[in-house]
Amino acid sequence: MDARFAGGRLGPEDAQALAIDALGFIAADAELLERFLSTCGIGPQTLRAAAGEPGFLGAVTGYLMANESVLLAFTANAGLPADAVGRAHALLTSDAGAANGGW
Repeated sequence: MDARFAGGRLGPEDAQALAIDALGFIAADAELLERFLSTCGIGPQTLRAAAGEPGFLGAVTGYLMANESVLLAFTANAGLPADAVGRAHALLTSDAGAANGGW
């Protein structure tokens, strides 16, 4: 398990890294990726552009939090405590993480 996520405060870079890892996890499963894209209202051809938009990483962590089975599969695969996603999401969508807010 990555010690950064084991407890305590996450920094913005940690939260972004977790969300990027989560996006990779989602993208590795075609069915899961299709559901994620549909939820976000984007298509595969616009995923790269959307990924660079403010708030997109918060949408990734939000998707995990709304889908418990995906959340648990991701955290088990990554060796993370499940609450790390919630902490990353809070940071990515807070005013403190304004550069990443509001997808």
